This record gives sequence, C-alpha cells and structure tokens, in this order.
Amino acid sequence: MESSGCDEMHDIVIVGGGICGLATALALHRKGIKSVVLEKSETLRSEGAAIGLFPNGWKALDQLGVASHLRTTALPIQGMRITWMDKGNEKFTPYKNIGEVRCLKRSDIVETFADALPPKTIRFGCDIVSVEMDPITSLPSLLLSNGKRIGAKPAKTFRTCAIRGLTSYPNGHSFPLEFVRVIIGQTAVGRLPITDKLVHWFVSIQQGIDAKFPQDTQVIKQRAMEALSGHPADVQEMIEKCDLDSLSFAHLKYRAPWDLMFGNFREKTVTVAGDAMHVMGPFLGQGGSSGIEDAVVLGRNLAKMINRSCFDHEEALDQYIKERKMRVVKLAIQSYLTALLIENRPMLTKIVVVVVMAIFFRNQSAHTQYDCGLL
Repeated sequence: MESSGCDEMHDIVIVGGGICGLATALALHRKGIKSVVLEKSETLRSEGAAIGLFPNGWKALDQLGVASHLRTTALPIQGMRITWMDKGNEKFTPYKNIGEVRCLKRSDIVETFADALPPKTIRFGCDIVSVEMDPITSLPSLLLSNGKRIGAKPAKTFRTCAIRGLTSYPNGHSFPLEFVRVIIGQTAVGRLPITDKLVHWFVSIQQGIDAKFPQDTQVIKQRAMEALSGHPADVQEMIEKCDLDSLSFAHLKYRAPWDLMFGNFREKTVTVAGDAMHVMGPFLGQGGSSGIEDAVVLGRNLAKMINRSCFDHEEALDQYIKERKMRVVKLAIQSYLTALLIENRPMLTKIVVVVVMAIFFRNQSAHTQYDCGLL
C-alpha cells in the first residue's frame, strides 16, 4: 500500500475512519481480529451533524456491543408528522409498530466506536494513493496499483440539496418527540429531537445539479433563513440559534440501483463497504444503519474464514458481497423512487413511481425490520 505517513504492513487495513470504517474495525475487534484504520483527516470525522437509526440499525449496534451506551445519548422518537403548509394538510405516522427509532449525533457514534477500539487502531493523517494486492479490507472506492477501481460507478446527484445542522437549547426545548417535516412548495424543513436540549434539523431545497455551495457557515445559515422565510416562527428561531460549527450544505448523492446490481465490489483481497458501496439519499434514513450492517456482516465472514485452518480472504469477501448486495439494491431502489416522488418531476413520472411502489414496496417500512444477523 502506498500512502503518506503510514507505511506499516498489516493483515487487515480499513481505509476511512467514518461510521462504517470504525464499525468494521470494532466488529473485527469483537471477534479477536486485529486491524488498522487509516484516516485522511487529523481527527475523527462527524460531517452531517446527526443520523436517524431504525430498529435494523439498533440490531447491528447490539452486535457491536455499543447499543446500550448510545441509547443514553438520545431520546426515542415516537412518530413522524408531515405538514403541507400551502395545502393545509397534516399526516402523523406513529412509530410504535416499527420499533426503536432515535436520532444520534454522528460525533457520539464515531467517538463511541473509537473508544471501544484498542489504542493506536486509528491512524490519522494518512493519505492513501494506491493499494497493492495484500490482504486488505478497504472502505472507500479505491484506485488499485494495477489501475482498477473497486466499487460501483461514481455517485450521481439528486436535484435536491440539503442544509444540515444542530441547535442547542440550554434551557430545554418543548418540541414533541417526533420527526417533524414542514413543507411549503419545493422547500421542506425537518426536525428531530436528540435530547431535551438538542435538535437535529435539515432544509431540503430543489436546486440545479451544477450548483455551487458556500462553505462559510454564516453564509450557509443565511441561505437557510432565506429558504424558510415563510415557515413558522419556531422553525426560523431554530435556524437563527443553530450551532454554526455543525452546518453543512451539499447536494444529496446516490448510486443508481442498476450500478449496484452490476458493480464490482471486490478485486482479489480488496473490497468496499458503506457509502463507497451504496451511498443513498436520506429519504429512508438508512445510510448510516446500512453501513453498520455492512460492518457486522463483513466481520462475521472474515472471522469464519480466519477460524479455518486455511484462511481464504477472497471467499470471505465474496460471501460478504453475496449477503449484502440484494439488501442494498432494494434500499437503493426504494430510496431512489422516494426521491422521484419528493422532487419536482413530471406528473406521469410520479404516477408510474406510485404504481411501482404499490407493487414492490407495499409495506414501506419493511426495511426497518431487517436483521443483519449475529456477529
């Protein structure tokens, strides 16, 4: 492996210290397998502010042994409430039939994973240039030393972009424990309580795929205020009081389901997982959970092979890909179809999507009941 500042040799190397990368290292650690995580940044990454976790994500966290601690960092969400302000309509969907749903700060997740790993597992400031054909498990899409690239085709861009952030309420807030979405025209704002003093929010805006986004957090905040000028006062106050350091503004990206179906996810002993395999829009709330599922399944299959007298890395990775491919393809299809309904698309397109959803995704929350199995 050619890298900057990290030239040691290891049996299993994980490139990328995001949620999936650290979860994979933790899964291997729980099975008694050593690994090293190479992270380009100088500190743990927590872009995106927070993520929602449904029952399938909690099942995976239980297998990693960190679910109990993470439950103490966030309150349970009781349901989802959508309000169409310009139509005067409202819909509430309780989560009691779905199960445990919470919104967690990304920093709480990655710090919990990191704290559970042995010292020096994570190596910061490592810029990976290429990967040789050694026994390596790698997370992001990589260019190998033989010129081949592992993973599906480059991610595509939705017409929707999102501003995300956190807002603290030192004296507490009075928001219900609900995932609230308020929609006016083509602009929507979502709010999820994390604790009684902290909420995660996002603003989704329809914008051209070639749009440029500011990086200055004050400018991002101003863009959010402008987009929500007609929204309720408590929404505007939430943006006004936001934690500037938590703000991000970017297009939503995805990998097309057909690219996932026919993509190459292994080259000898190198594979991909998490967003590198199946980045998807946030419309199902499954991006983080599916990456943690990847970690459990990958750790399980590597451990099975290592416990044999003759360890076959390639067989272990093939079994991991076999188990994960259809799961992530189904998630990608449902997420993509949901995006078509949300975005400003022709009415005929939306009618076709509704019909397809009714046939193949009659139970639209079934994906939350998936069980990735024992580690």
